Amino acid sequence: WENGGWVFATATGGPLNPNTDYHQWKDLLAAAGLRDARLHDARHTAATVLLILGVPERTVMAIMGWSSTGMARRYQHVTDTIRHTVAKQVDGLLWESTDGPGEASPEVN
Repeated sequence: WENGGWVFATATGGPLNPNTDYHQWKDLLAAAGLRDARLHDARHTAATVLLILGVPERTVMAIMGWSSTGMARRYQHVTDTIRHTVAKQVDGLLWESTDGPGEASPEVN
């Protein structure tokens, strides 16, 4: 065992090869049948999924390890799904409906 004081170490205690996570990431993508993507892209995806789920910003910051709300603005992306959901919510507030929010059409008098 090599005690080098590393936080992340090999099975023998030595330093990790900086390319290890890169190669493991590429192997995971291939095994899952997914398109090639950068490991860093996964951070954007995770942050955006948390936004879609409506997780409060402070909680997102804690999960992602951010100390600045600016990081949320950088990593979270407003998707068409989010825009559509908001539009349906606004529609439900503007027009009366027996079908529930987002299902109504305006009445013509």
